[in-house]
Amino acid sequence: MASWQGTPGPGYYPGQQGFPQQNPGYPPPDPYNPGYPPPYGAQPPAPGFVPPGVPPYGQVPPTGPAFEGPQPGMYGSSYAEDPAQPEIKGFDFSEKSIRNGFIRKVYSILMCQLLITVSMIALFLYHSPTKKWVMMHPEMLWICLALLIVLTICMVCCSSVRRQAPMNFIFLFLFTIAESFLLSTIASVYSSEEVLLAVGITAAVCLALTLFSFQTKFDFTVLNGALFVAMIVLLIFGVIAMIWHGRIITIVYASLGALLFSIYLIYDTQMIIGGGRKYEISPEEYIFATLNLYLDIINIFLYILTIIGSSRSN
Repeated sequence: MASWQGTPGPGYYPGQQGFPQQNPGYPPPDPYNPGYPPPYGAQPPAPGFVPPGVPPYGQVPPTGPAFEGPQPGMYGSSYAEDPAQPEIKGFDFSEKSIRNGFIRKVYSILMCQLLITVSMIALFLYHSPTKKWVMMHPEMLWICLALLIVLTICMVCCSSVRRQAPMNFIFLFLFTIAESFLLSTIASVYSSEEVLLAVGITAAVCLALTLFSFQTKFDFTVLNGALFVAMIVLLIFGVIAMIWHGRIITIVYASLGALLFSIYLIYDTQMIIGGGRKYEISPEEYIFATLNLYLDIINIFLYILTIIGSSRSN
């Protein structure tokens, strides 16, 4: 690099390689730029000037096999934006990569939950001793119901429970076992053909709604207020259906419930997908997201099973 040219002035001493003494107004020496500061009396560089290939003052140049020498734009603001720099691509941990990993984790856990539930339903349907044991011990139904309420409150209200591993997986596993037992007890009342038909319809509906949620541009997360009101109306309608029990009112109630939870499935799926929607679930809340999807699918299955059972009953 070319050395600075200037007229030696007061304070210049031979044997110091053209460097003056520390005079007021001069910046401290730069260890990465031996030619700076200039000799006394020379024109100082403009503010912010950095010689090519030299890092700014106080910055240690990168080392390693990927950095064999100064490269264009290495110390500029466009270094991370330069597509011609393949060295930094492996360190790109963007929001999109985090969200994709979050989605894979949620659906992997969900598949394990559904596998446990389907296996337990099949056990209650096709294993007669297990089915008879459940019929002889109705108190197990109430124990599972109480356990579900406690586990749901713990996972929904306590962020430390659903975020801290392995506690969150233990709570979710216990919830899945209790919910599967409760669901299997309800499904054992119906015939195996009705249950299998409900499982097939539920799988087709959930797959179609999930694909729709990934493709549609409409933001369903803005409907949170409308969905809450619809849930209140459904609960009131359910109380009325319990009082005035009838085949028609049961089918209508189950149809509205299946429709509402189908919209909830789209709503929860889009909250997991993210992508600039109004409401998004944090990637740290993978247990909470899995729990939402699992409950949506379970409710859709129950309402479809109710429709099939009521339509086939005499």
